[in-house]
Amino acid sequence: MKHNSKIPFLILFAIISCYAAELRSQEKSGPEITTGADFYSSYIWRGTQYGTGPSVQPSVKFMAGAFSAGAWGSFDFHGYQETDLWLSLSLPAGFNIGITDYYYPAYDYFDYTDTTGSHAYEVNFGFSKWGLTLSGNYILNKAGNAGSIGGDKYFEAKYSFKSLYLFLGAGDGWHSVDTESGKDRFTICNLGLGVAREIKITDKFSIPVNGQLIFNPDNEKMFIVAGFTLQ
Repeated sequence: MKHNSKIPFLILFAIISCYAAELRSQEKSGPEITTGADFYSSYIWRGTQYGTGPSVQPSVKFMAGAFSAGAWGSFDFHGYQETDLWLSLSLPAGFNIGITDYYYPAYDYFDYTDTTGSHAYEVNFGFSKWGLTLSGNYILNKAGNAGSIGGDKYFEAKYSFKSLYLFLGAGDGWHSVDTESGKDRFTICNLGLGVAREIKITDKFSIPVNGQLIFNPDNEKMFIVAGFTLQ
């Protein structure tokens, strides 16, 4: 039986689009499209490694006033593929709301079933001000091949200094579920620190560089990653 996971995504898309259209009409600057790519020694997301070895992560972003949308992907040299679509709306006082469609090209794009679905839809809430970034995320659907169980939650706090930042994340569902027993629990799964800097090449061109030390106390693994961005 087909799952109706597209309905929440389309509803939120309509709400964000209508509100964003109103905000755009008040903006003096026109829309902007940017593209770029990240290159990382490995792909670690919310304390879990995806794929094997170095990864290339291309992205395209559209911005118009308070509204932004884009596509982001991650691909390694051993077959792992991920292609995500997202929408976001900036709200007053540093808040934002959005939705992300996580899709895995190894599986049928139009499979929205619970057992073998290839899409996980996540609602994203955030706040960023004074160097502090808070985020809350909630998965809307169960999708077997995407790894979501429905109702998966993830919360993260991040504090940035001049170039150093600290982060702590906790979640359940696909972030911490025991694949052998099937038991789900809410626990800390992403803890670490990072350093972000820019390497100046010329007066008009510089390369952002990022490094992270990540510890996942849930699965007792530690990672160190480094990467740079071209745009």
